[in-house]
Amino acid sequence: MKRSVLTRYRVMAYVTAVMLLVLCTCMVFKYGFDKGEDLTLVVSQVHGVLYIIYLIFAFDLGSKAKWPMGKLLWVLVSGTIPTAAFFVERKVVREVEPLIADGSPATAGA
Repeated sequence: MKRSVLTRYRVMAYVTAVMLLVLCTCMVFKYGFDKGEDLTLVVSQVHGVLYIIYLIFAFDLGSKAKWPMGKLLWVLVSGTIPTAAFFVERKVVREVEPLIADGSPATAGA
């Protein structure tokens, strides 16, 4: 597996997680204080588009890493739970790092 597959997933995991936190904040202001209705609409649409991209990249990573369906579903759903994507991303990186074909020549130890 190429490193770029993991990098794409990582970037979208962070972007999606941050946008979800922004969306949650907007929702608090919209429903709690009756402010920011237009901003909430824009942020929710942007998060929706970014989440779809996240789903594509996470599915790509999961299929190349040959994850079982349950694990793949958990990674896909983590983009809908505030802060979950941050923790899931760290766990995924630790598990996928050994699978990456780096392409750099191996050097012999002294």
